[in-house]
Amino acid sequence: MAVGLGPVPPSNHVIHEGEHWYAVYAQPHGESIAQLRLRAQNFRTFLPLHSKTVHHARKHQTVLAPLFPRYLFVVLDLERDRWRAINSKRGVSSVIMNEALPIPVRSGVVETLLDASTSEGEVCFCSEMVPGSPVRLVAGPFAGQLGILRDMSGSSRVRVLIEMMGAHILTELHDRDIVPAA
Repeated sequence: MAVGLGPVPPSNHVIHEGEHWYAVYAQPHGESIAQLRLRAQNFRTFLPLHSKTVHHARKHQTVLAPLFPRYLFVVLDLERDRWRAINSKRGVSSVIMNEALPIPVRSGVVETLLDASTSEGEVCFCSEMVPGSPVRLVAGPFAGQLGILRDMSGSSRVRVLIEMMGAHILTELHDRDIVPAA
């Protein structure tokens, strides 16, 4: 599973004239390696992460995993940067292209993800949720379970009402362990 590569530099938020965010398609489970190699070449990158519960050998472990498996984002100025070299970096399959040129990500998409991210790159969706909204647990032993957000404290803790075996159970979780239910 992916792990963060340290803090997301604040300069990631600043896009200069001629620069745009572009999507990079990584090799299977190669998102972190691709990000590391691109950063080593001074490319600004963003790999959005989320908490995910992994079940293995009767153990549950919460890890940070890519929000969009096999994708990460890079800032490029097509006139200035040697963007073709990105395709030869370890962990990278290719830059997402339309015929001969990379396709920029729609303005505001990556910026919104960055604004909702922690310094480790974990995207937290709690700002969109209010008490009474349906949520899905994404980490812990109840991962995948639906619930209703009861309240949020200022200390990154939330209380969620989940239905289990015919009873309603109030549970306290970290806010990163829930996302809005579709």
